[in-house]
Amino acid sequence: MSMGKPVRRGGPGGPIRGAVEKPKNFKKTLKRLLGYLKPYAIPLIIVFALAITGTIFSIIAPKVLGKATTKLFQGFLARKIFPRAKIDLQGILKILIEVGILYGLFALFMYIQQYIMAGVSQKVVKKLRTEVMEKLSKLPLRFYDSRTHGEILSRVTNDVDLISNTLNQSLTQLITSIVTIVGVIIMMLTISPLLTLVTMVTLPISISLIVLIVKKSQKYFKNQQKFLGNVNGHVEEMFGGLIVVKGYNMEEESIKRFEEYNEKLYGSAWKAQFVSGITMPIMRFVGNLGYVIVSIMGGIMVTKRIIQLGDVQAFIQYSQQFNQPISQVANIMNMIQSTLAASERVFEILDEKEEEPDPENAIELKSVEENVKFENVYFSYSKDKKLIEDLNIDVKSGQTIAIVGPTGAGKTTLVNLLMRFYEIQKGRITIDGVDIRKLRKNNLRRFFGMVLQDTWLFNGTIRENIAYGKDNATEEEIINAAKLAHAHHFIMALPGGYDAVINEEASNISQGEKQLITIARAFVVDPDILILDEATSNVDTLTEKYIQSAMKRLMHSRTNFVIAHRLSTIKDADMILVMNEGKIIEKGTHEQLMNKNGFYAELYKSQFLGAYV
Repeated sequence: MSMGKPVRRGGPGGPIRGAVEKPKNFKKTLKRLLGYLKPYAIPLIIVFALAITGTIFSIIAPKVLGKATTKLFQGFLARKIFPRAKIDLQGILKILIEVGILYGLFALFMYIQQYIMAGVSQKVVKKLRTEVMEKLSKLPLRFYDSRTHGEILSRVTNDVDLISNTLNQSLTQLITSIVTIVGVIIMMLTISPLLTLVTMVTLPISISLIVLIVKKSQKYFKNQQKFLGNVNGHVEEMFGGLIVVKGYNMEEESIKRFEEYNEKLYGSAWKAQFVSGITMPIMRFVGNLGYVIVSIMGGIMVTKRIIQLGDVQAFIQYSQQFNQPISQVANIMNMIQSTLAASERVFEILDEKEEEPDPENAIELKSVEENVKFENVYFSYSKDKKLIEDLNIDVKSGQTIAIVGPTGAGKTTLVNLLMRFYEIQKGRITIDGVDIRKLRKNNLRRFFGMVLQDTWLFNGTIRENIAYGKDNATEEEIINAAKLAHAHHFIMALPGGYDAVINEEASNISQGEKQLITIARAFVVDPDILILDEATSNVDTLTEKYIQSAMKRLMHSRTNFVIAHRLSTIKDADMILVMNEGKIIEKGTHEQLMNKNGFYAELYKSQFLGAYV
């Protein structure tokens, strides 16, 4: 099972938890990511201006509110000396209105900047997703063969989503947090430099404790991810092979192993959560310790008339505001690091080498006579291992060529070279004497039809799946193709017939029925050259007969390349190519190869006569 990244726990204002994933090249990746924001410079300037201004309003408000407390306190003191003295309620009301306006403007500015930033971030991410999808369509088959689908999907979805969340939230939060820290320090200094110094003394204590806890918890989080992978992998493996597990009575062994993994996960997860969970209580303890000191010293300073009571109240509010943005900045910086690491993975896809482009003078053929020739073809996936060497095949129009051989012999590679999913290193492949490298790829592939062993149907109606290769396919063509493929009868038996929707896993139709639909798809396209990868395994005998009959109809009067697994199906082939280790070691008709009593004959006997190679 492909495991994802460690999960970042806790929001921007919460404790710092888990191991942070770091980019390989921070500056380069940051510069490239900022390049996507460049077209939105003006909206971003507005956003940052609103964020800074709104934060300033929220910083000023406590000091203004402190004036109301001072007026109220002075009024009570005056009444004790002069019982008829009145509290300046009108002045207090004005101050409260002023505070309300400040907080109201703060909320309004935050709403506007969030609205603008949401639009900017989604436009950036939309562009990024579009670029990735366009890039994926241009990448060679080699790229997909060397990576799992889960890895590619994770980059397109999870990594891009992380970029989206960071752009939408973290950038503005970083600005507001920094402005809050600076602004709060300034406001505290205007009230009392001495109290500010007391508050600042608690800061290095908090930071030291946080760093210590993070270092300790990272080890536990790393183990947690490792053991979580073991648990998930074991569960997936056991349920994926449930029949085998039950068949060999290994349920108890499976549960025992799961309990071992689960116990290790419990131990590491408990330690990780506990150690990281004490961050906030410790920070609050240190913070509360600072509040106590500030309150005592502030009270003494009020009695000595050094500062007003309202200033003490405002200062306590500021000291509360001071600690939160510090932890926010630390969390946001970690999130930015993880985001840049995700950006690197996305940019790696964008930087991948694309398929060789068609030459400017590439030609297009309107039709072909279906003559295919391999001349001294050489191909290898890696320099140190030859796969296909000095391959020569001459296929005449209308012939059926069967390709047989053990796994890894190069059968599928030969077909991939024919359709230019891979480019040959030496020699040439021609159609009607024209080197296929001189043709446009889309023009070349238009002449081919494919029915592969791994059936592929997308989430949509049966009609859409059959007409997949031909945009303007008529209803008559679709139904006729289904009839030729022996698919019409079971399609009509489904609720909705041709409008029946094939679900995501195509579980509402059998494996054999899926294959018949792919054959019908090839009938609609009506290709000049057909590539068949026999796929009659895991189907019942009747369906197998339907598939073989449909394939014979499809192959009629075309040039066919058949990758054969069951040798009984290729007895009538015009030529059988026996491949081993990338080379054609035998070729001829079924009778000729059997009479030769060589590699092919041994393969045939091993399948049908119980002999062993």
